[in-house]
Amino acid sequence: MRVSEFWRLMDEEFSPSYSRVLARDLVLSGVGGNTAMVALRAGFEPREIWLEVCKIQDVPPSRWLGRDIALKD
Repeated sequence: MRVSEFWRLMDEEFSPSYSRVLARDLVLSGVGGNTAMVALRAGFEPREIWLEVCKIQDVPPSRWLGRDIALKD
């Protein structure tokens, strides 16, 4: 997963403004007790960070890959 995909998923799930608050303030034990922003800068895999956020925020596993997007005809 690329960092851009991480932010897309965060924004879809939590909204653009709240996703930044979570990334800045939510401490994730699974990535060294860092926030998402610190973990990204430290080199943790974006997918690993995203899954930690999902678990802590009780995102249903059905949305861990993102929301379903309807295909355009």
